[in-house]
Amino acid sequence: MEKKRNFYNTSSSKALKLDLLFIFCFNIISVQCIEKISKNISSDPPSQSQPPEFKNSFQRISLSILFGIITGLIFAILVAFLIRCFIRCISRSPILKGPVVFSPKIPPKTLKSALANEPQLLGSSPNGKYYKTVLDNGLTVAVKQLESFENVSLEAQSKSVKRRIQLELEILAGLRHRNLMSLRAYIRESDRYSLIYDYAPTGSLEDAMRRVRENQLQLNWELRRRIAVGIVKGLQYLHFTCDPRRLHYNLKPSNVMLDSQFEPRLADCGLAMIIPNVGRAASGYSAPECFQNDRYTDKSDVFSFGVILGVLLTGRDPLDPLFAEATSGGSLGLWLGHLQQAGEASEALDKSILGEEIEEDEMLMAVRIAVVCLSDSPADRPSSDELVSMLTQLNSF
Repeated sequence: MEKKRNFYNTSSSKALKLDLLFIFCFNIISVQCIEKISKNISSDPPSQSQPPEFKNSFQRISLSILFGIITGLIFAILVAFLIRCFIRCISRSPILKGPVVFSPKIPPKTLKSALANEPQLLGSSPNGKYYKTVLDNGLTVAVKQLESFENVSLEAQSKSVKRRIQLELEILAGLRHRNLMSLRAYIRESDRYSLIYDYAPTGSLEDAMRRVRENQLQLNWELRRRIAVGIVKGLQYLHFTCDPRRLHYNLKPSNVMLDSQFEPRLADCGLAMIIPNVGRAASGYSAPECFQNDRYTDKSDVFSFGVILGVLLTGRDPLDPLFAEATSGGSLGLWLGHLQQAGEASEALDKSILGEEIEEDEMLMAVRIAVVCLSDSPADRPSSDELVSMLTQLNSF
């Protein structure tokens, strides 16, 4: 849908430019033709067989006919342009109000009443709050209520922006992959959006890793590797299979949801670029080019994945005070790179998952993959397609 819309907007603007260029050139050529005809007629010597009055009358008739043709063509082009603008205006998608549902399992009235009955708060972030609610039909859903738009610019609250958000949410609802969270519905209020997803009983990867650090949850290396593979498969779908191809823009553990089997699903794909107040990844997960020149590519998503892989391997948060020390280089990536070059990568591994020697070899190879993903230059990072092959073959090393 997004591809068609971009193509339509591009073709419309090109057609407008061609119309104006055609009218301009046609006027110039017409004026030159009229002047040339006038000069030729006036410069011809009067024929003995035709009186001057006849020639003057013929000249006026010729000029009138030519002028009428030119005027008619210009008028026809303008009318066609106005008709096209009118059709484009009336065919624009209306801004929908109330619940917009993409799943037949969710009745709109039931959804709205369920949200009004104090849903269970699961967590919060700078971008909004997460809720759990059970509908009248027994279906459990997760609700992400984004922060209010009151403090954003008037431009961000305009109808054109709201229409673009609506179309993007429709595209997001159409994404289908095992490792993506499908948008089931959304509610647009005057100053905020509420997004409805399938409920992930294990919560987010951020919650899981926090419980791991607090010794409330055990995640062995096999589960962590499966999570890493699932995340990169979701990225591979977005970068190479999805039509049109998409970037995540905001990949971080709080946007990686885990089902009951710890299978990861990426949430909020692309929302950071279209919805106000949905910021990009926190500083600990953002690629250097995002700060240096505000440039974001698929390799920026790969950098964010590299940080997540580092978190899975070390068990540490990327904003851990340890990385602020001069000897650590200032970031998780630099710290891992420093230990790898010194031949001490095993010192970075989470001690709670060290076990068999074979697993440690896999983890050390994963450290190398994470360090490559965290390269400062996007060109030095692998693609998500290459990462799928690299990670799925870890158990063969």
